[in-house]
Amino acid sequence: MICSSCGVGRPIEDNGVISLRPITSEFISLLTQEGFQVICDNHICSVAYHSRAEILELIQCIRKTAWADESEMYMNIEGVKSLPDRPVWVSLAQMEARFHHHGIVDIIVEERFTSYMQPIVSHREEVVGFEFLMRPSSAQYPFNPFELFEIARETGLHSFLDRAARISAIEISALHLPRGFKRFINFLPSSIYNPQYCLTHTFEAIERHSLDPKDFVFEVVETEQIHNMNNLVDIFDEYRKNGISVALDDVGSGYSTLAEMSRLKPDYVKIDRSLVDGSSRDKRKQQEILNIIERAKDFGGYVLAEGIEEREDFEFCRAHGAAFAQGYLFGKPMPEPPQGLTQ
Repeated sequence: MICSSCGVGRPIEDNGVISLRPITSEFISLLTQEGFQVICDNHICSVAYHSRAEILELIQCIRKTAWADESEMYMNIEGVKSLPDRPVWVSLAQMEARFHHHGIVDIIVEERFTSYMQPIVSHREEVVGFEFLMRPSSAQYPFNPFELFEIARETGLHSFLDRAARISAIEISALHLPRGFKRFINFLPSSIYNPQYCLTHTFEAIERHSLDPKDFVFEVVETEQIHNMNNLVDIFDEYRKNGISVALDDVGSGYSTLAEMSRLKPDYVKIDRSLVDGSSRDKRKQQEILNIIERAKDFGGYVLAEGIEEREDFEFCRAHGAAFAQGYLFGKPMPEPPQGLTQ
């Protein structure tokens, strides 16, 4: 199986050809009656367009038909300047969403983002690595990362965005970090349909920059419950086969449970900031943190406490077995690491 969604990322030009499928003779007649010049070949019909407005007119025409409600239609748009490539079929609903959110879609497709680095420290408060967090590459194109990924889901671009963000983080790490520092990079399991194919771009980027796979930790970040646990296990296995560690993020937040943690057995367990914040004064939070640390010991996972802002919270987590910590107490996300960083 080939994960074609990973490669979706073509700007919509002002002139080109729209291909549609599936089609019926009734549908072709409708388009012709509406004034569209249609060419049909091999169960696909093509319509030339000369502006984005004409694409919207075609979509609105299709939506007016009862036929469109009975079966989802897919579109492929090829601009006149595009190089010949494999068609990328997008549902009608996703294409409508791309026009509705065209500003955000342009940011995604043009990859107008970069990665900031937030330090991760050991229990001795030594910087041992960084988490890479998506940020706008220019103040001219601002965005909220959560909103960016939500719109990417709606428009069918979340696999493309997730892959591009991973590669961006790898490239930034190659530019700024010496070997030996851990590089924590987020990924969405829902964006990786076929780990053996979808992750090749990631592994190739690491090799291309002559980086050590052992320096990388890819962590699950999911804003919705993980429904396909078997697929996530396969993703973890694929990372590990290539010498890369894996982490489970936001443990204790609700979606990342102790049961999931025990099944996945990640190399790193990141305790969610909602548990860590104020934990030095909260007996309930303390007990939940202790439960996570004890469970992680069963499979040899390192525990990292996230969202540390108060020294008292760090002291509690460190005293009870958290090997690493991250938060504003040790540094905010920055475009470059501190000067004089050596391993």
